[in-house]
Order: sequence, then C-alpha cells, then structure tokens
Amino acid sequence: MRRFLILSCGVLLLWSCQNNAQTKSVEPTTKKNSTMNTETKTETIYQFKVTDLYGKEFDFASLRGKKVLIVNTASECGLTPQYKDLEAIYEKYKDKNFVIVGFPANNFGSQEPGSNEQIAKFCQLNYGVTFPMMSKISVKGEDKNEVYQFLTEKNRNGLQDSEVEWNFQKYLINEQGELVKVLSPRVLPTDAAIVGWINGK
Repeated sequence: MRRFLILSCGVLLLWSCQNNAQTKSVEPTTKKNSTMNTETKTETIYQFKVTDLYGKEFDFASLRGKKVLIVNTASECGLTPQYKDLEAIYEKYKDKNFVIVGFPANNFGSQEPGSNEQIAKFCQLNYGVTFPMMSKISVKGEDKNEVYQFLTEKNRNGLQDSEVEWNFQKYLINEQGELVKVLSPRVLPTDAAIVGWINGK
C-alpha cells in the first residue's frame, strides 16, 4: 500500500511538471506574435474626415471598396491643365469603383492664392470639375494636414516616406484604404501607370 501511494505521488508530480513546462513554453510565443501584429499594423485613409470646398464634411470611410487617387491642386500652375485629364478619367471610371479627391494647396510658388469659393468657381468654370474637391490645406511643413501626414510618413502608411514635390503629385490608395503608389506631379492622369492601375493591370 505504501509503495502504491509513493508511486501515485511520483506520477502526479511528473504530470504536473510536464504540464507547467508546456504552459510556460506557450506564453512567450503568444506575446511575441502579439508584438509582431502591433508592429506591422498600419493606418488607412478611412480614419480621416475633412471638409470640402463647400464646407461640408467628407468622410473617407464612405470610399471603402474604391480605388482612390489623391492629388494636391493649384489654379495658377503650369500643371493646372491636368485638371482636364483628371476630370476625364474620373468621368470614365467613376462607375467602376474609382474616385479622385483633390486638395487645393498654396505650398508651391503661391499658385493657389484664392479662397475656397474662388477655387470652386475656377474649377467649375474652366474645367467642369465634378470629382470631390476639399477645402484648401497645407501639404508640407509644420502645418501639414493630417491626411498628408499619413500619405507622406512610412510609419503611418506602411509603404514609404515621401515629400510632395510640387502641385499635382498623386497618391494611389487601394480598395482597402492602403497607400500603394506615389507618382510625380509630371505623371499625367492619363498615364498607363494610373489607367492600368485603375483597370487592375
């Protein structure tokens, strides 16, 4: 009887040690995975709400499932005629889950000096712009708008750091709200890099 009790105690002790060892080996793995998920998590465009040229709130979350081209614009720039091509591709693809969002900015050569009202009239009268245009913001410097902080900072967008070079720089956002490409102001809206992307090529 005594031997039986000693043997039983030994088995229980061995089982307990193995169980504790297994539990301890699982805990660090779980914490490590949790840390990795936190480190790789990036933001999306859907968190932002801005104001359009007419003073109404524009919620980027309303664009879920669409490809988005974001562009900083100006009314008195040598690249201003790009408005025509931007409107052309918007009209062609707006019913195919594609949208353009314009942000007037006066950061380069003071080429967007007007008020929101003046900018709205200019866009409509000269180029018949119908894609969403936001109120005038800053796209660089200490007063850089939060949308452009996301677009230009890798630790937020998960893709790359960038500087807005000039008016009409383009940022491409996929259907999940993630930044996927940055294009120079000189790349025309009708370029294959943009049209091919819209068409999934």
